[in-house]
Amino acid sequence: MNQQAKIVSIVNEPIKTGPIMAALLVAGFVGLFSETALNIALGELSHIFNVNATTVQWLATGYFLTLGILVPVTGILMQKFTTRQMFMTSILLFIGGTVLAAAAPAFGVLLAGRIIQAAGLAINLPLTQNVIFTIFPPNKRGGAMGVMGLVMLAGPALGPTLAGLILDTLSWHWIFWVTIPFLLFSLIFGFIYLPNVNEVRKVSIDAVSVILSTIGFGGIVYGFSVSGDAGWTSSTVLGAIIVGGMALIIFAVRQTKMETPMLNLKAFTYPLFVLGIFMSFITFFNMLSMLVILPMYMQMALLIAAFTTGLILLPGSLLNCVLAPMIGRLFDNYGPRAVITPGTILVAISYAVYSQFGTDTALWMIVLTHIVMMLGIGAVLASVQTNTLNSLPKQYYPDGIALTQTLQQVSGAIGIAVMVSILSAKQASYLADVANEPAQAAATGSSLVFKISLLLAVINVVLSLFIKKPDHSVSHKRVKAS
Repeated sequence: MNQQAKIVSIVNEPIKTGPIMAALLVAGFVGLFSETALNIALGELSHIFNVNATTVQWLATGYFLTLGILVPVTGILMQKFTTRQMFMTSILLFIGGTVLAAAAPAFGVLLAGRIIQAAGLAINLPLTQNVIFTIFPPNKRGGAMGVMGLVMLAGPALGPTLAGLILDTLSWHWIFWVTIPFLLFSLIFGFIYLPNVNEVRKVSIDAVSVILSTIGFGGIVYGFSVSGDAGWTSSTVLGAIIVGGMALIIFAVRQTKMETPMLNLKAFTYPLFVLGIFMSFITFFNMLSMLVILPMYMQMALLIAAFTTGLILLPGSLLNCVLAPMIGRLFDNYGPRAVITPGTILVAISYAVYSQFGTDTALWMIVLTHIVMMLGIGAVLASVQTNTLNSLPKQYYPDGIALTQTLQQVSGAIGIAVMVSILSAKQASYLADVANEPAQAAATGSSLVFKISLLLAVINVVLSLFIKKPDHSVSHKRVKAS
């Protein structure tokens, strides 16, 4: 009782939201930047450490896998430990993993550093959302989540561009070293300004649930991640996905029967939450695969260098950074549908144009279309997340955040694996059946992928028509009734 009263008194004191957001979001940016920055250096690292392409790919796969395994556990950890304890753990993992990776003398050490980095991000992302939904009232959350959406887009989008610049002037180690000052900034600001905003409860962590969650989410992410190399008919791929799926079913059944579940699945009884989950899945499936397929198209079909590719995609990313806070304010002032539906339409239009790209597409056309795409994604991404979590009562925030963040990592891993496999299969069939023209084969494969993404984008347009502002009074009545 005293602990709860202490937390409430802290929350009731004036909170400096600016420094708090800076501490959390700078760390989040570093984590998401690190998620994609190393991709451009995988070829070089393969030669440096004398490992094959399949092995070096684990630097990316291991990152996704760690996020998929650890993010679901954060829902219960945020109830068991204070905000400051979670934050300090996250930052120290970030710093420790980054230093280890930067100084890595062998591939195994570099991989270990990447996994520790990902563990820090697995805590940071749900924690940031939970703090936002605690320190901001509902009518201000759109703006705050808009800024977080900026970070979630800018980090992965700018990663390859900045890493390419670093590789052109310095060694690969500096992809890690350059992030250390930013992490130290987060550490200092968080230590000074971040209060304990969560209510700590005496909850026990169910070991069986943790194991089932790890096997379930980890198995699915692993299965899809290695499908590109092993093939979809591989016993390893099919086995991992099937075992993962079965573990998730058992996990879900167990949660419904526990008095204090690891993840409270009652969030799925709220229709707007379920609608948001579907839209988030499609958005992240399309977005993260697009961030892989579009550079592949430019490099293989248009024969553009990696660094130039990053520069072409830079205007769209920068524009989104500038407009993200404005989009958040529009959400707060005019409601979700006024922002989300136009955003989904812009995304669909962009994919329609992408699908027509060929081997002679003008670079200005790619820049313009990508700007429209990033504007659309910026309008959809944070707004859908905000409305999805707004539909839940406060006590379900940790569970809802853990569910949505886990879904994002899983959908991203699935999206990349599925779309790259489709691109590769279409390329191979074109080269075998039509003509030995690698550039045209890459353009044809990319076009097919973008047509599939267009279909998913149109589904999101339809789903957006059912989005509405949550009625919090109804939510509270339902909680009391239950």
